[in-house]
Amino acid sequence: MISVEEALHKILSFVDVLEAEIKPITGCVGQVLAEDVYSDFDIPQLDNAAMDGYAVQFSSIIGATLHQPKVLHVISDEIAAGSVADQEVELGTAIRIMTGAPVPKGADTVVPFEDTDEKERKASEVSLKEIGIHREVVKGSNIRWVGEDIEKGKLVLSKGRLVRPGEIGVLASLGKATASVFRRPVIAILATGNELVDVGKPLTSGKIYNTNTYSLSAQVLRYGGIPKLLGIAPDNFRFLAEAVHRGFDSDLLITSGGVSVGDYDVVKDVLAKEGEINFWSVRMKPGKPLVFGIFRDKAGRKIPHLGLPGNPVSAMVTFELFARPVILKMMGKTNLTKPTIRAVLKSTIENLDGRRVFARVKVTKEEGSYFAILTGSQGSNILTSMVQADGLAIVPEEVKMVQPGDEVEVMMLNWDESQN
Repeated sequence: MISVEEALHKILSFVDVLEAEIKPITGCVGQVLAEDVYSDFDIPQLDNAAMDGYAVQFSSIIGATLHQPKVLHVISDEIAAGSVADQEVELGTAIRIMTGAPVPKGADTVVPFEDTDEKERKASEVSLKEIGIHREVVKGSNIRWVGEDIEKGKLVLSKGRLVRPGEIGVLASLGKATASVFRRPVIAILATGNELVDVGKPLTSGKIYNTNTYSLSAQVLRYGGIPKLLGIAPDNFRFLAEAVHRGFDSDLLITSGGVSVGDYDVVKDVLAKEGEINFWSVRMKPGKPLVFGIFRDKAGRKIPHLGLPGNPVSAMVTFELFARPVILKMMGKTNLTKPTIRAVLKSTIENLDGRRVFARVKVTKEEGSYFAILTGSQGSNILTSMVQADGLAIVPEEVKMVQPGDEVEVMMLNWDESQN
């Protein structure tokens, strides 16, 4: 058996970032930019109003108060967003302006409506050819200046940046309809076992439903990959090999089951004959029977293969530890570790055979401290324990037992890497 760290290092050393693709920006959320993005123009391109109000020269409103307003002559019609004033603001004059409209020449300040007597003038039907300013606002107030957000020629978004809604908005503000991003990996998923029946079909005696295909495909989707479902292969060398070949056009082939030491565990046999085994068996619980290797197609292309255990909890936990980082790396992400916390344990966890234990726990926060309690039975067949779990409490190989009151490291399942 090898350690968790050694297994992960071997797997990640084989895979690399995938090639870039050009996509509409709305389809790029969660992907990583494959090139630097520069601006061809200033944003804003013109000084514009940040509020509805009156564009004035600051010199015209010095000393203005509610009781001694500065009365200015209103020139021109109001300036709406998207239009440009044809008159220039001079000392003692003002132009009514709407949010987003370009500030007219001569103006250096925008006074909000609420700091004027416009409401009172409208109520008493007094002419709006003049406006009283009730307050001396700060010079330059309520103006968005040219290039305040983005300057022409500047690097706006760097290669390697995760695309989130904010990045989509910036790309749109630059007029970019598409973006170059590292493509999402295609992950082939194959369940193995004579006992498996696909969902939607009736169960017969001795059979169970194929849960792993669906939980694993959900994990693939969660972390940005594209699942390719290969169905179920029986514990038969020929049929299993044929099913494996259907996944050779993927970026990673994942199988579940068939990697233990039983007579019907033939995944390792197929890998040994048609590819090569890199390692088998990891010093962890659950998830000890884990195999990693390489298949080659007829053209000589190498397809990494991750053989996960068949027990549903073991499959999901080993996916989190090994398949998830592979998907993230292929997509160009560099933070591959799940966020962890330190939590006070409320349960007892035993470690009887010197493996690293990943126990499913419910995490709570009480008076600023985290606490963790086991979700119940820790059998690798208890899939509902993954539903209840917020994280995996980690017990190192050399620690035989942790008890209530001890502090443990917890890998948070429901927190994204960006929170780390």
